[in-house]
Amino acid sequence: MSSTIVLERKQARATVGVSTHPQWAWLLAGLVLAFGLPYLFADLWSLHRDVYYGVYALGVVSFFALWLKLGTDSPRRTLTRNWRLGIGLGALFAGVEVAIAFTEKATVHPQGWTFAGAIFWRGVVYGATDGLLLSVFPILAVFAAFASRPLRERTKHAVAGIGALALAASLVFTAVYHLGYPDFRGAKLKKPVAGDLVWSVPTLVTLSPFGAPIAHIGLHVTAVVHSYDTNTFLPPHAAPATPRPEHELARVAATSGTATTLGGSR
Repeated sequence: MSSTIVLERKQARATVGVSTHPQWAWLLAGLVLAFGLPYLFADLWSLHRDVYYGVYALGVVSFFALWLKLGTDSPRRTLTRNWRLGIGLGALFAGVEVAIAFTEKATVHPQGWTFAGAIFWRGVVYGATDGLLLSVFPILAVFAAFASRPLRERTKHAVAGIGALALAASLVFTAVYHLGYPDFRGAKLKKPVAGDLVWSVPTLVTLSPFGAPIAHIGLHVTAVVHSYDTNTFLPPHAAPATPRPEHELARVAATSGTATTLGGSR
């Protein structure tokens, strides 16, 4: 009888090891994906923005689905956990994100079906994908790494510590992802990192995969409507135009000629 109990305990520990320890490997793979997608397709290959969004969404959704299947004990439970509260809190924080987006300078936008398509594609699809990669996956993966013991059996300090680690992981994902774009490799990186502290809250509090994407959709839809040509939201942004070589040579020659004339008139 005692040997049977010992065997069951060993099997339970082995099961826990399979479901929790690989989460760190999944997180590392996610970071590679987060940087690689924008770096390859937006920086090196410079795909059209809307084409890039399709590649980005396909890559992120495929990766998340693979994690659900291989990295979680119950994909259905992961997807449906606190879903009502997640949707409600996501909608509330979407309002906060709308206010943040309105701080950007207003620009003109297209009309008709082009505008409607941009709202759906750049606002809803890209916004949801961003929320999935930058918040949902890292937060849920960190909590899954500590799934060997239910949260209700842990102290409040322990749960708070796991939550802080999950938020830190989300911040790292947001920073690494935006570093894949050329124009975010500088002081501009502060804006999305600060934004992560807002759009991650609904998923962090509820562990629902619906919270952060809904909040992020609010941000991106408002960016499309209010600031279509934004240089803060909706990357990749257009690179500043560089002068053509012949124009640059003409400018240098003109400058040199002016300098010579001034020098000769002394």
